[in-house]
Amino acid sequence: METVRLSPLSEQLVAIGFEWLAQGAPTVLSSAPFGPELTFSAPKGWQSVYESSWEQLAEQAAGLLADGPLFLVPTWERRENLDRHRATSPDSFYAEVMISCRPASSDAVMAVLLPAQAWNSSRPWAAEMRTKVAELWDTLLVTYVFGALTQLSLSSESVVVFLRARTQTKPVLKMFQVPRPRPDEAAVVKDFERLLARQGGRGEHGYVLREHPGPEESLHFDRFDPHILQRREDLAGFGAVDALSDLFTFHRAPFPETVLKREHLTSQKDPGGTRIIRPSDIGRDGTIAPPSEETLWASIPPDRQLTAGDLLIRRLIAPVTVPPHGFFTAEIAEEDLPAAASEQVVVLRPIKPLSRPQARLINLFLRTPLALTLAGPRLTATTMEALSVLPVPQPDEALTKAIDELTAAKQQFKQWEQQADSVIETVFLEKTAARARAHVIDSGRALRLRAEAASLLDDLGHSVRTRFPYPIAYRWRETEARISAGDAQAAYAAILDTAEQLLCYVAQLVLALTHARQITLGAVTAIRDKLAGGRSGPGFGDWANVLNEAATSRQLNNLPEAHPLNDIRTLLAHVVAEKARQALSERRNDQAHLRRVDPIDLPHAIDIAFADLTCLVERARFLADLPLIEITDLRWDTFARSARVEYRELAGDHPVVPTRVMTSPSNDLETGSLYLRDTDGALHLLRPFLIGRDCPICRTWSTFHADRAPKGAVVFKSLEHGHTLEDTSPDTRRLLGQIRLV
Repeated sequence: METVRLSPLSEQLVAIGFEWLAQGAPTVLSSAPFGPELTFSAPKGWQSVYESSWEQLAEQAAGLLADGPLFLVPTWERRENLDRHRATSPDSFYAEVMISCRPASSDAVMAVLLPAQAWNSSRPWAAEMRTKVAELWDTLLVTYVFGALTQLSLSSESVVVFLRARTQTKPVLKMFQVPRPRPDEAAVVKDFERLLARQGGRGEHGYVLREHPGPEESLHFDRFDPHILQRREDLAGFGAVDALSDLFTFHRAPFPETVLKREHLTSQKDPGGTRIIRPSDIGRDGTIAPPSEETLWASIPPDRQLTAGDLLIRRLIAPVTVPPHGFFTAEIAEEDLPAAASEQVVVLRPIKPLSRPQARLINLFLRTPLALTLAGPRLTATTMEALSVLPVPQPDEALTKAIDELTAAKQQFKQWEQQADSVIETVFLEKTAARARAHVIDSGRALRLRAEAASLLDDLGHSVRTRFPYPIAYRWRETEARISAGDAQAAYAAILDTAEQLLCYVAQLVLALTHARQITLGAVTAIRDKLAGGRSGPGFGDWANVLNEAATSRQLNNLPEAHPLNDIRTLLAHVVAEKARQALSERRNDQAHLRRVDPIDLPHAIDIAFADLTCLVERARFLADLPLIEITDLRWDTFARSARVEYRELAGDHPVVPTRVMTSPSNDLETGSLYLRDTDGALHLLRPFLIGRDCPICRTWSTFHADRAPKGAVVFKSLEHGHTLEDTSPDTRRLLGQIRLV
């Protein structure tokens, strides 16, 4: 007679569980888990009792529990001749054993080793078993393990459940799952011990539930995992969230596999032959493999064939892989037809036509491990019931636009690739080598220029000069020019100026955006004092204080997803960026106090300072998606409830840009004012924190911020070149008072 025993890791976990929950080693009570030819061998040193009859297990357990803790290993055999249509009938002997087990005392502790489905199945018989058990026992610990027994496959999941006689006060419930494949056993054991000591929270492989789910509920590990629940809630960040059954109807194969092969097979050459798509035809990447010699063809009625837009999902779930994968899915296209699904493929047909971004996002989501996790306990085959309630994200307007743009870009790149192939293939088709050479050079010129332009997008300097707001792009261009000219003193000064103006510009955005939300930052007080001083206005440190306060302010933690402050707050949030900011601030301070860098050390100082500046600018890439615009003309249509807006988008290193037109639902926009446009297209007023004027000194259009506020005037300073503009209007000073800058 063969024996089966716990795997070394499972034995450790069970022993530790009894040490913590029962303060001692248990007696093992077992029957043949997988039939009379296979008995359970208890861990060394544990008292063991074997009971051949499963009907006597409950009575034996009661007697042994009177003497101490018990580890029960009942038979896992399924009933023979079970009426499968009676869903409430237990399909395994262990269910009746569990229902019949009664605690012998008020402090009785029992652990039981069962197939995972006993605790994670939602079938009525399993729910009834757990409900009956809960009438007499409190569940203390549920541990899921793959390959818990030596005779089991590593893909077979078991559960060890620790129970204690029921009390009036329910204890917390602890959930644990041994990771796979090939876990670090020492790390798993340590995390298991930490979980047993917890009364709340989550560890690496387990968590604590303070409130017990109802015993009728499936208790699979992921269902109540705080991490998974948070990720499920996060799906709403894409837009809406719907169940698959709200979007699709579910269809089965036209015929069972045996009937199909026996009565309906034909050949590819047959005019009525329809391809049968089987699980192996659905690739991991979402494609459908082309027909091969192994492809089945059958005669399928047209109304039972697939249609374009149908979504196919493999019923068979692949084993755990590294990296992990979700469902294998593919969308049917016109070129795949005529086709029908095999018995092991689930067909989802849209109830209403889906937009391309919507279909693409659903397809991508289903292929993620999260989708497989949210579908319920990991089985060898998915069920339509599990798929029907699976939540899937729906893209909002901004995400839809982004997916559309990415899809268009992909198609454009593919078209250019085809054009390049076409040109290359004509090399030897011309009558002479000279004509072939000229044709390739002339025809490929546009393609080469496109490639060069695309490669420049990876160049930070090019992105800043062409896509960043004008004040930053201008300063960056000057810095690059000074460095390339070899004038070390001017280059070093330009680097520090650019760093300060970058922080100044972003700080002005913060001040304008927080004021719009009626939030006043503490850093405003220092800025107000310096403005009132009348000698030197706010500087490097003041702008950094604004940004640091914004990054940590709790008042800004619950902003809408697309609000610009969410990106802006990240500028100095990373330790590397903050170190770069501090280094540049110290250099700026040294320059201001005549502690200048020795000319011999200046080249090295330029390299380090420019690297720090580059770090800050890299962190500020979000500015390319938050354009600075000046409204030049505005016409409101009362009946249409929209405005026709003419504006200049001040992106790149030159203020001369074309005028563009857009529509806006807002009727409170101001002609001549500066605005920030966010990724949702909303406009945020920047006046009076930033204003645009022709500079009275250099006559160039420039952006200005308040620099000093002596009595009777306000002095504005240009971000581009430091020139000043004095405004003596009482209205300007009154306006600064309203925003608490004076």
